[in-house]
Amino acid sequence: MAILIKNEKAIKKIAVAGNIIYEIFSAIDKMDLNNMKTIELNDRIDTMIREHGATPAFLNYRGFPKSCCISLNNEVVHGIPDDRKIGKGDLIKIDVGVKYQSYIADAAKTFAIGNVPEHVKKLLAITKKALKRGIEMAKKGNRVSGISRSVQTTVEENGFSVVRELTGHGVGENLHEEPIIPNFIGQGVDPIIKPGMVFAIEPMVNVGGYDVITAENGWTIVTRDGSLSCHYEDTIAILEKGNINLTRVVES
Repeated sequence: MAILIKNEKAIKKIAVAGNIIYEIFSAIDKMDLNNMKTIELNDRIDTMIREHGATPAFLNYRGFPKSCCISLNNEVVHGIPDDRKIGKGDLIKIDVGVKYQSYIADAAKTFAIGNVPEHVKKLLAITKKALKRGIEMAKKGNRVSGISRSVQTTVEENGFSVVRELTGHGVGENLHEEPIIPNFIGQGVDPIIKPGMVFAIEPMVNVGGYDVITAENGWTIVTRDGSLSCHYEDTIAILEKGNINLTRVVES
């Protein structure tokens, strides 16, 4: 499949979807998540999406049963909201996709509940830093491998590992588009970045090894060694000069 180039009108619609996600994360920042069931949080997110005249991009996508992904602790991504309660010390990853007038934005953020050890705080900080470094390389004329190298270097020089079985991706008209955006340097196609491309860049970083397995539910990806994992993601549009973050324009 070819890499889809978006025009200004399309990017503006993706930005609307992205702004909805930003507002959702801002609202979650103010919530007391302790003792909340993950399904309750899912339902609140679903309501917020629909109140903005949009729909959850994840719901029923390839059979996924809920409106967002909520992954706890050693779960990397694709956690299915259920009756589990969020507790103090948990690391909760929330991944939200929003579809607005046929255009999609995708973003994820990790939340630490209550006080967590210093190495967990470092995990969050380094994953966020890796995302920032990857975004800095998402510019006209660079190659996708520049994003990958920046993410991998940032993660590994700080003693963590980057998941290799999952990648970032193009996004916009579909939830997953070309190109694949690995968080590590590997073999394969390495396209030149051009204006109008829209990427979901998403480092997934583990405290332990990078190997992952799929849980019995067929969806949730967990670390093979049981170590904690962190996930940040933003949707980025490539411009003639630089790029624009469509999902966290105002990042703290």
